[in-house]
Amino acid sequence: MESETPDRLVERLSALCREKGLTVGTAESCTGGLIAKLLTDMSGSSEFFLGGVVTYSNAAKASLLGVRREELEAHGAVSAQVAVAMAIGARGGIGVDVAVAVTGIAGPTGGSKAKPLGLTYLAVADREGADVRRLVFAGDRASNRESAASAALAFLIERIAALPAHVSDAPESEGR
Repeated sequence: MESETPDRLVERLSALCREKGLTVGTAESCTGGLIAKLLTDMSGSSEFFLGGVVTYSNAAKASLLGVRREELEAHGAVSAQVAVAMAIGARGGIGVDVAVAVTGIAGPTGGSKAKPLGLTYLAVADREGADVRRLVFAGDRASNRESAASAALAFLIERIAALPAHVSDAPESEGR
C-alpha cells in the first residue's frame, strides 16, 4: 500500500474529527511544530485543531507539559515514557479530546547505540488512556522529521477512528 501524503492525512483527520465532534492538539519535540504546521495549512482546521506546544528542551517538557523530571532523568527525553507523558500533558494543558506527542532523534547528531539516529516515539492520549509506538527512520534530518509527522497524523486517525462519536470530554485547560 502506498503511503498517503501529509495533505491527504490532514484531510482524513479533519473529516474524522468533524464527524465525531472531537478536538486535537500536539506536543512536539523533534518535529519542531511540523505537525501543527501541516494541520494549520488546511483552511478551517481551527474547528478541530486547538493548538500545539513545541518542547525541545527537557525544561520545556517539564514546565509546559508536566513531564516529571524523574521520568526525564530515568528514561531520557527520547523514550516511550516521556512521549506518553507529553501526550497526556498536552491533552490536559490544551484542553483537547485527543493529543499526539512526538519525541525523537532526527539526526544527523545525537544518536547512540542504545538510541540510534531516527529513533522516534509517538504517543496518543484520549479518554481511554494512552498508547505509544517506537519507530526508527533511516533518512536524513528533514525526511526523518517529515516521516515522524506523517506517522503521528496516521496514528491520530487510527486512534480517533476507534473512538465513539460526539462524546467530547476534553479536559478544561486554563486558557479554554
